[in-house]
Amino acid sequence: MRLKPHEAQSYRKKVLWVSWVSIVITTLMAIAAFTVSVMRHSASAFGFAFNAVLDVLSSAIVLWRYRNAAAVHSAHREYIACVILGVVFILSSLCIMGKAIHDLATKLLPEVDDFLFSVSIVSGVVCCILAVIKFMLGKVLTSRVLITDGFNSLVGGVMGFSILISVEVFKHEPQVWYLDGSIGVLMGLTILAYGIKLLLDMVPRVRQTRSYERFE
Repeated sequence: MRLKPHEAQSYRKKVLWVSWVSIVITTLMAIAAFTVSVMRHSASAFGFAFNAVLDVLSSAIVLWRYRNAAAVHSAHREYIACVILGVVFILSSLCIMGKAIHDLATKLLPEVDDFLFSVSIVSGVVCCILAVIKFMLGKVLTSRVLITDGFNSLVGGVMGFSILISVEVFKHEPQVWYLDGSIGVLMGLTILAYGIKLLLDMVPRVRQTRSYERFE
């Protein structure tokens, strides 16, 4: 509530704009990463693609959170959005880890080419830029849901670069074939831990705010 009303509305519009841009960009990246995952048998590429889908969903949740101008400071709406994000994070992490563990168990080897490098570099850079913007807006609006959305974009950026690293290592050291799948498992665990923490933090707050804040 430190912001003046017109300032809060100005930042709300920036959030909506950034969220729409994020949805469009991450949808394109998800399609490219799923293509890479199928063509090059990369568990980390699949993990990134699934994380990109998660980024689309989290940005959509942010749009819902801030679509109502009157609810820009609604604590109840904020907490509900975080709970939804927590559930989505947990479900997504299970899918990412399941694919990565399957690839490790079957010793599926990633294939290397320029297309994979291009997708990983562009995806990593774009996701990191989106993460910084979301973190900045989240700090100004003191919004946990925006910061969570930024965290998800940051994970996407790390996974984008991890594809590059794991494939480069595999190209020079074929015996380290398991690095790609191991990174997928690690990223899945990271998202799972964050999702569980969100639920533990936010579910009690949803119950507390339900009694004194009208929700529309």
